[in-house]
Amino acid sequence: MHDPGTGADDPTPDPEHASVGDRGLTPGATAFLGLGLSIGLSFAILVGAGVLVDRWLHWSPWGLLVGLTLGIVMAVLMAVATVRKYL
Repeated sequence: MHDPGTGADDPTPDPEHASVGDRGLTPGATAFLGLGLSIGLSFAILVGAGVLVDRWLHWSPWGLLVGLTLGIVMAVLMAVATVRKYL
């Protein structure tokens, strides 16, 4: 006999009692905010460091170009690492 209180034969599981693997991860606003901040800060810091190297060593525009390249690489790596969590 089926006991309506247990939910043993219910095809839709209760989300409150599902395990972490059953729920699936979905990115929320905090994940996107964190991604945007980490990309923006790493990009700004590396480009700023390139500009400072240019001024200090008079290497213009090589410090800026290296900082820009490293900033783009770092931003892509951070984006990939964040997105992989949700795949």
